[in-house]
Amino acid sequence: MSHAFLQQTNKLIRTYDSETLWIEAWGENSLRVRSTHEGTMPDNDWALLPAPQTQAVIQIAEKEAAITNGSIRAEINASGDLTFFNAQNEILLREFTSRESWGIKKRGRDFQAIPGGDYRLIARFESDPEERIFGMGQYQQPQLNVKGCSLELAHRNSQASIPFAVSSLGYGFLWNNPAIGNVVFGRNITEWTAQSTRIMDYWITAGDTPAQIVETYAGVSGKSPMMPEFAAGFWQSKLRYRTQDELLTIAREYKKRGLPLSVIVIDFFHWPHQGDWRFDEDYWPDPKAMVAELHSLGIELMVSVWPTVDRESENYEQMFSHGLLIRTNRGIRTTMQFVNDTLFFDATRKEARDFVWKTVKKHYFDDGIKVFWLDEAEPEFHAYDFDNYRYHRGSALEIGNIYPFEYARTFYEGLRDNGVDQPISLIRSAWAGSQRFGTLLWSGDVASTFASFRNQVQIGMNVGLAGLPWWNSDIGGFGGGNPTDPKFRELVCRWFQFGTFCPVMRLHGDRVPWIAATGTRGGGRFGSGSDNEVWSFGDEAYTILQKYLCLREKMKLYILAQMRVAHEKGTPVMRPLFYDYPQDPQAWTIEDQYLFGPDILVAPVLFEASIQRAVYLPIGASWKEMETGKIFTGGQTVVSQTPLSVIPIFLRVGSRIEQGDWS
Repeated sequence: MSHAFLQQTNKLIRTYDSETLWIEAWGENSLRVRSTHEGTMPDNDWALLPAPQTQAVIQIAEKEAAITNGSIRAEINASGDLTFFNAQNEILLREFTSRESWGIKKRGRDFQAIPGGDYRLIARFESDPEERIFGMGQYQQPQLNVKGCSLELAHRNSQASIPFAVSSLGYGFLWNNPAIGNVVFGRNITEWTAQSTRIMDYWITAGDTPAQIVETYAGVSGKSPMMPEFAAGFWQSKLRYRTQDELLTIAREYKKRGLPLSVIVIDFFHWPHQGDWRFDEDYWPDPKAMVAELHSLGIELMVSVWPTVDRESENYEQMFSHGLLIRTNRGIRTTMQFVNDTLFFDATRKEARDFVWKTVKKHYFDDGIKVFWLDEAEPEFHAYDFDNYRYHRGSALEIGNIYPFEYARTFYEGLRDNGVDQPISLIRSAWAGSQRFGTLLWSGDVASTFASFRNQVQIGMNVGLAGLPWWNSDIGGFGGGNPTDPKFRELVCRWFQFGTFCPVMRLHGDRVPWIAATGTRGGGRFGSGSDNEVWSFGDEAYTILQKYLCLREKMKLYILAQMRVAHEKGTPVMRPLFYDYPQDPQAWTIEDQYLFGPDILVAPVLFEASIQRAVYLPIGASWKEMETGKIFTGGQTVVSQTPLSVIPIFLRVGSRIEQGDWS
């Protein structure tokens, strides 16, 4: 039926029964696909920026139609089924149909009506069992290739759903829907599910290489600002520095020892109540003088901000009465229990974002603090009953994954409006597009174990492929670890070596034994973990950590050069071997090594008591082992010796860094 198809500039429209389907050119070699059974198409771009100008070719016949945008083409048949092709006319992705067995009655676009509400959506695609899929953000698991995995499309502490996938078949796919859901990358079928939504919305691009795919995605979802110079150095943190004197004592000690330090961190409960967003003056009597002294030492101060508002906070009543707090659908109106009952501010509402930034500016920014730690950003509900929470923009089931995106926007816009050209905010969760708000994602409260450490390697790579070039983990892990324990000291050394070659290098953790609280109210009613400075783990570890601190300092210009590329092109700094060497089949299978920029190959030591490890060197370059100076031709596996002081690092032969120029 030809009247079911319509061309509208760069958009192919199909209407049939209650469905309206749009297929639209959206950036180079890319298409955006939207479908709804509402009367009009919902108007949200979510992760996407306005469509860059491209010229699509649309062909409409009586029973089928096609749209071509550069090297990608979508065809839709009389039944409404979609198939995507590359420039070589090879199938990239095809909607699932039950064409081989009509009785199954499953479709590629399955809107299941929720009585009295929206729809549960399942988008199904055929699956190539040999395909490899990467990206998707931060999941605490050891797999780099997520083919065969089931991933929850929801944020939790240490889990950040960033639903952009890079396929070995030559396409990138963004699930542009912030609803709570799930994706299954099965061998037999791929299924994307949204628990409550009014629209199917995804974006697909074709590319000859992973780099082309990721860079095209950055062009439509946004790129990170240029990382500020100080951020390339070393960041010092522990569970809590409890007083102004304690924090300054640590900063002075770093300088006394001649150790490089770029950032020091004040963590949670430096405030009287959650939601006050200010220092407790009993413990932090003169923040402006503290910041001034740190700046004189060449150190930036980062301060933790939580989105929680205690009922005892001086801001609670005003925020509650003006509708600036998240609501619950049933039960007591509490979204998190920590010390007291609290509610999260509603970051999806502009008035709430403005209120929080105005308060933060008065009590932190105006004293010289320009770097913020946006904790609890998922947000971390006391119970992850997503169906019970409601935001200004809709229910958590429908739009919940947008929260950390809007939380980061709060601080990005506030900082930019007040003259900070290169904002950076550490945050515990992110969604697609978060990178454009200066988001530095970290991997949350992970365990201080080698098993947890091993997960971080693939997480860093997959986060980069999902569009966020700024990432780090708590060096040593967050949960536990005794600085006097030889096994933990080994873990700290190995994690510290890995952290040296991460986009940001930050030592943090809640060490044991626990230090008791210093008071009964305000900022004094919460204790802290044990010491967590580089000199806290014994003489042998201190010597090793010094070595890598100095190496990090030596690499700063190299790191900043990679951050410039990330800013301009969206290129991840930390990336799998196949990103630079896609023609090497073996490079696609390596999950425990990575490239740190184009010239440094990193092979972390991921198991305790390891004295050697195998390292694969990709085809297309020769590689110099930094520790020994030996040169190897790519395309082979070598064995590196790994005493506790050594992490295998290989420099690309012919690069400036291999020739001794670290700039």
